[in-house]
This record gives sequence, structure tokens and C-alpha cells, in this order.
Amino acid sequence: MAAYSSYEFMRVTFPSAYVAHLEINRPSKLNAFSRPVWLEFGRVFRQLSDDADVRAVVLSGAGERAFTAGLDVSAARSEGPLSGEGADLDPARRAKTLRAHIGEFQGCISEMERCEKPVICALHGVSLGLAIDISCCADIRLAASNTRFAVKEVDIGLAADIGTLARLPKIVGTTSWVKDVCMSARDFSAQEALQVGFVSQVHEDKARTVQAALDMASRLAEKSPVAVQGTKELLNYGRENGTAAALRYTSVWNSVALQAGDVSSALMSVFSKKTPTFEKL
Repeated sequence: MAAYSSYEFMRVTFPSAYVAHLEINRPSKLNAFSRPVWLEFGRVFRQLSDDADVRAVVLSGAGERAFTAGLDVSAARSEGPLSGEGADLDPARRAKTLRAHIGEFQGCISEMERCEKPVICALHGVSLGLAIDISCCADIRLAASNTRFAVKEVDIGLAADIGTLARLPKIVGTTSWVKDVCMSARDFSAQEALQVGFVSQVHEDKARTVQAALDMASRLAEKSPVAVQGTKELLNYGRENGTAAALRYTSVWNSVALQAGDVSSALMSVFSKKTPTFEKL
């Protein structure tokens, strides 16, 4: 835990072996994101990805009220593009500044998707705007029954720009529903999210949702990290590429992975009926 003690807005604990619980830790602001928060978010996921003592990550928001309310609009109005900064520049130069700002924000949130470890998102309470961008980067999404979802950006005059519009259509099988919630900015419930496949489980409250996520993470952490992390990599590659390319990439990937001792350990455990242990990766 000492390695993660420098964060102001991210709290990392280790509730069981090889499982990290990351909380967005700004409850007094409903865990809303300003620039310092998203910079920490990107940095902590890079650290978790490289940490051999972590095999699975659970993400939740601190406090009972919110996973995250999204962008901290008050902070955004005092810094960055919404503050009017650079208004004296011509359109080409101001656009360059805006692209850099948006790209930095996108990059920090995308570090969660790039994390080599499986990430389980435990959604609860207020989960608006950026909450959808973030949760679209997760490998598995669970929700508390009181979760209030919305792709909220249209209501502040923007198309969502941090990842929802690129990722949500690949997660949910109905384009009609995606366009409905993204264009209208309407709220939708955990039950509706379950029905369309955005989340895979709904639990009674935050505590049960987080516990279900931690239990799932513990099960993943017992598996071969070579196998689990390889599975994540290959699934993500297959989502973005054609079948032939994905099969070719899998053959190259497994030509290395098959040489790991994890394969023989897992096979031996079938015959010995003992739970195998795997070295750090």
C-alpha cells in the first residue's frame, strides 16, 4: 500500500491476495473529475498495470452517494477550454489547444482499458457522464440497484468526447438504445442497463455490489496471470480487428504463452485435484 500512498484523489487498498481495490476518492464532490483527478486516474492505472503484486482490480467510488457525477463543471469553468482560456487566439490555434486538452483527458481515462489486469467496475449511486466513459473501459461491470446512469454531455451542449460514443456501441448490441440514451441524455436504471447488457449483474446496494466485485476479482487472481491477462489482450484485439487478424495474433501470442510453466501447473492440478499456484508475472 505504501507504493500508492502519494495519491490525493485515488485510494488503493488490497483486500485479498493480488486484488487491488481502487476508489475514486473525492466524495465531497460526488467524486467528480477535475484535471488533477484525471491525471491521477491515468497514473494509478499505469502503476497497477505494471505491478506484479496485482492480478485484478476493482474500481468503485468513495462514499455512498456516487460512483462519479462526471466532470467537475465548477473546476472546468475556471481552467481549460470552458474557462474561455485562449479566446484571443485564432480558430486554428485555439483548436490545437483544445485537441491537446481533450486528448490528454481521453488518454488518462483510456489507461484503464490499457491496464493489463482485468478491471471490474462496481457502479453505484450517481453515475453520470464520465462514469459511462470510465465504465466502458472496464472488462466487467456490476451495478447497485440504486445506480442512476446517464450519458449527460448533450445537456451541457457537447457530444460525449472521452470514449462513450466509440466504446458503448461495441458493448451493447442495440444501436437504437445507444442513440436513444446518448442523444436524449435521459437517465436509465441499473435494471435497464442489465436488460441491454451494459452491466452483467445488479445487486441490492453498494456494499453488496463491491463485495461481489471483490469476490469475482479474487477468483480471477487465483488463475494463471499469463492466461487471464492474455485472454484480456486477445479479446480486446479481436474486438478491434477482423477474425483472420485476431486468429493470427492469437497464434503468435500463444506461441510464447504455451512455453510458460503455468500450462503444466494447471494441467497437473486437474489430476492431483489440488489448487495450483502461479508465479508473479
